[in-house]
Amino acid sequence: MSGRETAMMLLGIQALIGAFDTLYFHEWKARLPALGAAARSELRLHWIRSMIYAFLFALIPWWEPQGLWAGLVLILLLTEIGITVADFIVEDTVRAPLGGVFAGERATHTIMAILHGAILAFWVPVLWEAFAAPTAWLWQPAAMPRWFCWAFVLLSAGVFGSGWRDFYASTGRPGSHWPWPRA
Repeated sequence: MSGRETAMMLLGIQALIGAFDTLYFHEWKARLPALGAAARSELRLHWIRSMIYAFLFALIPWWEPQGLWAGLVLILLLTEIGITVADFIVEDTVRAPLGGVFAGERATHTIMAILHGAILAFWVPVLWEAFAAPTAWLWQPAAMPRWFCWAFVLLSAGVFGSGWRDFYASTGRPGSHWPWPRA
């Protein structure tokens, strides 16, 4: 299995854990969309992260970035590290009225951060090599079962929708807290 495919396997695991984290901890337990302006900074970080993953999930099963596009993917992967560090800090402030970040959520975030490091270990060398090639997106479906590649497209749609929900909730507009009562 190549570095790209190994990174995809790890990214798929991270995506499933991230979906659990979002649905259980962010939505159900913390009800972040209902916190309004108090959660704006955290929701905006989640929105940016979601857009990065929506882009990556949609493209990497089918396309290989070359040249400057590979550099962009590297920048996005490194940006995600910065977002995670900022999120760790912001969460402590946003979640203080809730008694802090839930212990299980902190553990989940730690596991996802470790997975991100493993993804970087496998994918960065591939992207670094591709950075030297002429700039292009090459149609090169991953050497993975087709259902796995299509699952990434579904993950892309899900994380895109979740990200826009976070952005909309961060604006505090009417109905943005749905289905939770405004906190």
